[in-house]
Formats: sequence, structure tokens, C-alpha cells
Amino acid sequence: MKNRITTLFNIHYPIIQAGMLWCSGWELASAVSNAGGLGLIGSGSMYPDILRSHIQKCKKATSKPFGVNIPLMYPDIEKHIQIIIEEKVPVVFTSAGNPKTWTSELKKNGIKVAHVVSSVKFAQKSESAGVDAVVAEGFEAGGHNGREETTTFCLIPMVRDAVTLPLIAAGGIASGRSMLAAEVLGADGVQIGSRFVTSEESSAHINFKKKVLETGEGGTMLVMKKLAPVRIIRNSFWEKVNTAEKNGATEEQLKELLGRARAKKGMFEGDLEEGELEIGQISGAIHEIKPAGEILKEIWEEYCHLKREFIH
Repeated sequence: MKNRITTLFNIHYPIIQAGMLWCSGWELASAVSNAGGLGLIGSGSMYPDILRSHIQKCKKATSKPFGVNIPLMYPDIEKHIQIIIEEKVPVVFTSAGNPKTWTSELKKNGIKVAHVVSSVKFAQKSESAGVDAVVAEGFEAGGHNGREETTTFCLIPMVRDAVTLPLIAAGGIASGRSMLAAEVLGADGVQIGSRFVTSEESSAHINFKKKVLETGEGGTMLVMKKLAPVRIIRNSFWEKVNTAEKNGATEEQLKELLGRARAKKGMFEGDLEEGELEIGQISGAIHEIKPAGEILKEIWEEYCHLKREFIH
């Protein structure tokens, strides 16, 4: 398929695997890229030397384009940017910050840049900053979220009307059906996170993967709105946060409760009660662990089948 996203990133299918904290290392990124999508290494949980190692391993595992997702609030952001430039990574997805800060430097070095947004206002700011594409992510998505709480299928057409850039839909997308729906609403491609968390190549702990499969409708909630809104699975940690927020906890109290490495404890180390288990609402529709390439193939085949039916 040729469209603005496949042409921009030089990939076969307009399907991007999200760069997810503790879940998306070189194994997952290379598997998705080898299957024809765009795999992303999630750098937010990596020290600079670890990021370099993952990039180098990904290069050996695939000859196809891949990218790195960088949360712009990362404390060692300058080191990450330098490593990405030195290693000649072809694509960078930025999030959680001002795209103006690094877009021109990355593009000057021949890197394609996409920025993740949760509102029309930030999509327009991203376009002004010179990014090559925007990812419009609704609040169904797992992990850190926008404060606006706009759903994906409300956000996509509004962003489409507001910017001329290639548009990638994210949040609540894990099937060919939702991919086709996103396209009808104006998206040129999709970014998928939660479905790839339960892939065989995901670096998430097996306990976390199995927990995702057990999480039904309503099993996730958006919390920590005073700090940075994040969607997580209900567990003992969630209960503590929920109680604290109901009791009017301050930002400092929430920070103390969150502590350090809470997401690592849950998603990477497999502590299902005291860990922060970040996953999207679509987890209720995910029922099996399988190779990333098979996941991508299933999504694409369902999309093509339904599109043919829709056209005819």
C-alpha cells in the first residue's frame, strides 16, 4: 500500500508500533519492521548506553526502517538525541513536550520526525514546529495521556480539519476494523501500543502480559491527573492512588506515593499489585499472546477485507 505514511517512512504498511515504556525494545521494534510496519524503540525507560545498545541490535536484526520514541521530558534528552544522530536512526517519534525544541536539529540530520499530541491546539503547534507527521492520541490509550480526555474518534477528524500533515491515529486501535474506521475519519495510518504489549517479542514481563489478557472492559482507569494523567490497570497501587485522589492529595503527596521505578516494578518486573500497570482500554479486547508479525498481518488482512466490502 502506498500512502503518505508509507511513503514518508519507507514502509510497506501504515502501521506503527508505539514506543512503550518497558515494553518495546529492539526485539519488538525489529519484528514489527521486518513484518512491514514501523517498529519503535521506547527510549523513556533507557539510560543512554542502553538506548545505543538497543539501536545497534535493532540494526543487526532488521534491514528495514525503524525508529525511536523519545519522551521530551526525559532527563538525559541531549544524550539520547546525540546517540540517535550518531547511530543514524531514520525516524524519531517525540512525545510529552514541546516539539520545537528538537525537531529542527533532528531534521537537519536527515531524520523524519513525528510528534504525539492529544489536542487540536498541540497538533497545530507541531505543524508550526516543522514535524513531518502528527500522532493524534485519544484518552483510551494506555500510559501517559492528555488532560483534555478527548476520545480518539472525536480527536481524529478535528485534527484532520486543523492540519495538513500526515496524520496517525492512536488510542484504542488494535484491529483492522478500528484501523479502517480511523482512516474513514481522516487518518493516514495508525499507531498501536497495547496489542503489541502482548506480543512474544515485547519486553514486558510475562505476568504483565497475562494480566492484560485478563483485564476486561472497565479494567483500566485514568489517574494521577494532578501530575501527568496515566491510564493503568486497577490493582493495589491503583486503589492507593484512587483513595489519595478522593481525599484531595496534593501533587507532592502523589509524587511520594508514586515513588521511583513504579512502572518498571509492574511492567518489567511483574509485580501485579504494587506496580504501575500501564495499558489501554482496548486491553479488554486482547485475548492471546502471539508473534508481533502475526499480529500485524491479522490487523492488515482484516483491514483489507473490510475495505473491499466497504468499497463494493
